[in-house]
Amino acid sequence: MKRVALLFALVTATVLSASAQFQIVDCRPVFSLDGSAIITSPDEGLWSVATSWSDDWMGDWHSASATKQEQSGEWTILSGVIKLPQGDMLVRDSYRQVRDGLVQCVRRYEWRGEQTLPTATLSVRLRMKGREMMPCMPGILYYGNKNGAKVNSTIIPVYEGKAGEFAIFEEHRYPMPFAMLESAAGGYAAALHTVPSPVRGAVLADQWWSVGVEAGDGYTDFVLYSGPIGYNGQHSVAKALQRKPMRYADTYLNIEPGRIIEKTFYVELYKISGEGTGFQQPIYTSLDLNKPYDVERFPSFDEIVKGKFAFAKNRWIEFDDKAVGFNMYDTKSRKDLVMGWCGQADSPGYSLQVLADRLDDEQIESMVQRSLDYLSTFEVDATRGLFPVGFNGKDFHGGDPVSCGQAMYNFAKAIETARKSRDYDIKQWENFLRRAADAVSATILSAEWNPRSTAEGFYIAPLAIASKLFKNNIYRQAAEKAAALFAERHLTMNGCYWGGTLDATCEDKEGSWAAFQGFLEMYERFKDEKYLIWAKHAMDVCLSYVVVWDIPMPAGRMADYNFKTTGWTVVSAQNQHIDVYGVLFAPEVYKMGKYLKDERLCRLAKVMYRTCYQLTDAYGSQGEQLQQTNFAQHGDMSNVYKLRGGYSESWTVFWITAHFLNAAARFEEMGVTP
Repeated sequence: MKRVALLFALVTATVLSASAQFQIVDCRPVFSLDGSAIITSPDEGLWSVATSWSDDWMGDWHSASATKQEQSGEWTILSGVIKLPQGDMLVRDSYRQVRDGLVQCVRRYEWRGEQTLPTATLSVRLRMKGREMMPCMPGILYYGNKNGAKVNSTIIPVYEGKAGEFAIFEEHRYPMPFAMLESAAGGYAAALHTVPSPVRGAVLADQWWSVGVEAGDGYTDFVLYSGPIGYNGQHSVAKALQRKPMRYADTYLNIEPGRIIEKTFYVELYKISGEGTGFQQPIYTSLDLNKPYDVERFPSFDEIVKGKFAFAKNRWIEFDDKAVGFNMYDTKSRKDLVMGWCGQADSPGYSLQVLADRLDDEQIESMVQRSLDYLSTFEVDATRGLFPVGFNGKDFHGGDPVSCGQAMYNFAKAIETARKSRDYDIKQWENFLRRAADAVSATILSAEWNPRSTAEGFYIAPLAIASKLFKNNIYRQAAEKAAALFAERHLTMNGCYWGGTLDATCEDKEGSWAAFQGFLEMYERFKDEKYLIWAKHAMDVCLSYVVVWDIPMPAGRMADYNFKTTGWTVVSAQNQHIDVYGVLFAPEVYKMGKYLKDERLCRLAKVMYRTCYQLTDAYGSQGEQLQQTNFAQHGDMSNVYKLRGGYSESWTVFWITAHFLNAAARFEEMGVTP
């Protein structure tokens, strides 16, 4: 019992070490660990303002230090003046300690000049000591995006922590609004949490503060700027398109006389238990700060399940008596039965069994039996375990680890569920899963197996289930080998979970989900506590893609709906829009909340499921791509300043429906109504 308690302590610890201290020393904020100063203001001063703009970047910096310190209740207040040729900029910081190691600051700028101050940039800069520290910027940059960099370092943000590098992005691009730096060598990490906001006086119509890091020699600065962004050595560019950035310049302010601008942020400093763990604590701090738990403003569970089932029935197609199932596309435009990834034709064969009583539809039994009967006729390549995943009425096509692993999982769950009810003839389903599991296990257990990405992590969960279904220890050995390999690769974050999508080649939440699902299934099937620790790590990466705040939208399709972003998920470091994918792992987040005795996770899981039914139209349809930031993949993408707030509703592939039903079934199995 002591060992289990220790493991729980390791995976649930989110409270800062008491060794973290905050002090004001000589009118400067100092954040320390064990008496050693780690974070403070730059040498040039606590406050800095730039007053020129050229070559797509700010310049002509003016700095000042605090000249006055006051105490007002729990707040320590520092104030001073930045002397500019055009007049005085009054500046003030108000600090208070929220808990050990977590400090809130409200920075205030007040322009006292007689004329408008043109081409100005306001800043927050905090200097953290350490060399080549690795950042985590949720949804954007994971410890340098090392795996994506190996594929194409120009498409996605990359970062090595070397002097002169920078990675600075719009606040509305962050699902969790913080930037983290980890010093593995020093055994500590820190995060700058921001309260996102647009900024008054901006030249652009929709200009927000930006947040990121800039590396120096022996230190890295956390930075907040009143607009400027850039990455990969390029100033004033936005990660606006799937395969290239777009120029996003002239992000300065014209500050009129008397204008007051304030910025709230939090600084968090803490020790870490090992390399690759620094990102985890600020995940939970972000939950605490943003409290994304208001579930009752979203559609009910029952409404969602019934609505998605009705839409699923509209996707039912029959090529002939045998080739039947759930179409990936709008049946008027294209017909294709596709398993896994975007198609998910295999998914209802499991979910509709579980939801049958709730839905009370006499067609369910026939749809389940006939769809899985047909899909189980697909031929399995005995040498690799892959099988074609699609049939378009003429040809079979496709076959990749993501799609095949997801299909195997749904077959395993369908078989397990059907064995309890005995309402279905499952011999053909079982033979198909055995053939796939035999071939996949042989591939994984071979000495040559060296998966390119975390995509093959989708094999872990179905192999774990199949080992129990068929009492086959070979499947378990293969699942254990795969789990151990992905844990070894990713637990230190020297290369984050990646490759779980088919249209991106970088760090993504789907690759993280492959590991999370697999590790948790291993824990539940075999009760080895190490898998719970691994699952916690992979889950925390998944959570970093979850939006925890309502991002205000400019005029556009999302604003038309009064759309709320909380609970939706960013896709990947390459594809920066949000989608409904998080509904699929919401039940597992809830489970982890129970295992770890963390009610925050249970509450968040409910929001993740129910929020994603927003934008469902009168036909029951939802699109895949929502543009919460300056990024798009469809439509007119010629003007970077008009991308945010758009909504691509034409790409309505079946996964958007199937994942809701699949997750609903897993909630139902737990006896939970989110």
